[in-house]
Amino acid sequence: MMVVDEFDPHALAEQDFLDEVHSFQFWFDSVEGYLSDRPYGRLETTLDEEMDDNRRERLITTLCNYSVGETAALEGAAGLVQLAPDRNSKIFMATQVADEARHLEVFLHRLRELGVVDPEAEIARRAQPALVEFKGALLQLIAQGDWQAGVFAQNVILETMEYTVFRLHAANADAVTKDVLSGVISDERRHAGFGENDLGRSLALDPSGRGRLREIRADLDPMVLGVFEAALTDVGAPAEGHAQLAGEYLDTVERLGLT
Repeated sequence: MMVVDEFDPHALAEQDFLDEVHSFQFWFDSVEGYLSDRPYGRLETTLDEEMDDNRRERLITTLCNYSVGETAALEGAAGLVQLAPDRNSKIFMATQVADEARHLEVFLHRLRELGVVDPEAEIARRAQPALVEFKGALLQLIAQGDWQAGVFAQNVILETMEYTVFRLHAANADAVTKDVLSGVISDERRHAGFGENDLGRSLALDPSGRGRLREIRADLDPMVLGVFEAALTDVGAPAEGHAQLAGEYLDTVERLGLT
């Protein structure tokens, strides 16, 4: 039987690699593999588990704040489509808009499954003010036409932290929430990778931008780090999860020279 080698985009020349991984076709092939047969992100064979009122309330609060973060990323990615410096980046950001819209949809659906009659009102009631403040700051950077700062705030700060928190949450989640998070995690890895790759290339060409991004980081970090640390506590993540959240984020900004 003939063995077909698995395609490895990392073997391509740099521009061919960017053409490939930023394409709509690459995105479609990626998401099809882990979203097929999963309405609202869950396998039809996965059953809800019994949970006590305290665990349910903590999960609702967590999902409300996830929804705030996903709304920020949805609106941010939509704005970044216009600012993107080349067509490949515009296409990638358009696929991220679709991803973020799906994330928001599955979290809203999960809230309804948990008995929340009016998710919009519940999100407004339970949203952490610091996360709402971060959303406003992110959108302000984008409104100012700042592609580099917008990508840093959204695809590095927000997406890197979400990627870690969602993985830690999934490890301790009920079966349905774990299903929902699994597809979101795959998307967040791709978004964070784009941010680090894009900024890494631009900062290599013009290192002077690092000072400005360090200032932005100093303003934005406190808005989101505490929120996600609280989320880890609410979902019962182990104590070492807090160190992992900070460590993985710091590893990313260190690779970009922004510590």
